[in-house]
Amino acid sequence: MSEITAHGEKKLILAAGRAHPELAQEIAKELETELLPIDAYDFANGEIYVRSAESVRGTDAFVIQAHPAPLNNWLMEQLIMIDSLKRASAKRITVVSPFYPYSRQDKKGRGREPISARLVADLYKTAGADRIMSVDLHTSQIQGFFDGPVDHLMAIPLLADYIRTKVEADNITVVSPDTGRVRVAEQWAERLGGAPLAFVHKSRDLTVPNQAVSKTVVGQVEGRTCVLIDDMIDTGGTISGAVQVLKNAGAKDVIIACTHAVFSDPAAQRLADSGAREVVVTNTLPIPAEKRFPQLTVLSIAPLIARAIREVFDDGSVTSLFDGKA
Repeated sequence: MSEITAHGEKKLILAAGRAHPELAQEIAKELETELLPIDAYDFANGEIYVRSAESVRGTDAFVIQAHPAPLNNWLMEQLIMIDSLKRASAKRITVVSPFYPYSRQDKKGRGREPISARLVADLYKTAGADRIMSVDLHTSQIQGFFDGPVDHLMAIPLLADYIRTKVEADNITVVSPDTGRVRVAEQWAERLGGAPLAFVHKSRDLTVPNQAVSKTVVGQVEGRTCVLIDDMIDTGGTISGAVQVLKNAGAKDVIIACTHAVFSDPAAQRLADSGAREVVVTNTLPIPAEKRFPQLTVLSIAPLIARAIREVFDDGSVTSLFDGKA
């Protein structure tokens, strides 16, 4: 039997939604390529239209979309982009969602609650995604929600390496905002040369969203520079309260380090007034000028995402970017 053999090389394309064009441009620049030209607009009733201006047949497509407010609009746009590329015969589609939407709803805390993070994974799969890439998921279990490969990138190296240039390593205490992120704090401590750990005890009313009360700190923080870590800052109430707890316990300085700057009002004002020496975040989400303040430092996540995209495209190892610990 004679066979037909196709000759040609793989082709990578970057398709970006409209939520965070600056980040998409940075990723394209790191990869020394250009973004796929896309026609995208909203109908009068809010429906979204998306169409690639070039052929994507047989390509390895990476669909980049940030998810700031209004999150549901941008999620829907990304799903429509995936469907468009699938129907245009893209060979493989990878979702690049630096901030995974609905990541906080990853389990049932009470009866009759949804597991919305799983629903999002199902939506991605149904739309046509073959793979997901995200940064600092709220919990690692979200990786199991998607029926396919999930690349869980970590911003710890980027954030920790920056902080090492600002603080004497022998005077740092890594502080988790609650007991749930102690494992992540251990990774931070290792990256910062074996720094001691502490955590803030807090209480939360499950019936009231965006509200928690920081009560006391467990660990040695007196006279030390505390690096208060978290995956996201939404309204800023919890993290600002934790700064005050650390200050009251005798901390010399507090530096907040966070991956996802959601910054729902009044987060910017709370953080500016919290007493923290510096607030270090990444640009997984766009931060408009009105939500920036003097203590804020924004680091670009684009080089990390670009390296991960390159590894996936070249059939390499994403885990190798994190010393085998991703």
